[in-house]
Formats: sequence, C-alpha cells, structure tokens
Amino acid sequence: MDEHYENDPYEDLDEETLFVVSQTFKALGDPTRIRILHLLFHHEHSVNQIAENIHLRQSTVSHQLRFLKNLRLVKNRREGTTLYYSHDDEHVMNLLKQTIDHAYHS
Repeated sequence: MDEHYENDPYEDLDEETLFVVSQTFKALGDPTRIRILHLLFHHEHSVNQIAENIHLRQSTVSHQLRFLKNLRLVKNRREGTTLYYSHDDEHVMNLLKQTIDHAYHS
C-alpha cells in the first residue's frame, strides 16, 4: 500500500499537495507538453532535437521545458553549450503512458 495512504485514506489533502497535483495535471493538459514528455519517455534530447521532432520553434520548446522543469517533470544536463533534457518523474511518465494507452483503447 502507498505510504501516503497508510494512516487514513480519507484524510484531507494539504494545500501544498493539492497545488502540486493540480499543476501536474495542468502540465499534462497541454498538447505541446504531452508531445515533449512523450518524446522524452525513452531518450534524452536537446532543445533543438525536440523542436525539430515536434515541428515547433526553439523558443516555444524552451518555454515549455522551463515549465516542466519547474514542476520537476524534466531534468537537464549540460554537454558543452548544449542542454540535454530527459524525464524526471517515473510516476508522471507512467500516468502519461497509461493515459495514452487508454486513448488507444477508447
């Protein structure tokens, strides 16, 4: 059983938890962010690679990556002058995968 539900599964959620959950769903509620996360599911990519793959401007991709990074859904590493992004939360990636699977089976 999940450690957060061991005491009382009906306990009210605190404000911080509510905020994080709502921001996570907000992140997943945007088609561009879904496309970025889906692309990062298995492999890391640079901003340029992401922009090329999903046919968006680099500035648009950078803006979305900042949003996702602030929520700790993606992380980056620097190699020279290039930043490479990868997903940073297996829970959210599993939620995204399950939702995509659900859409295919609807």
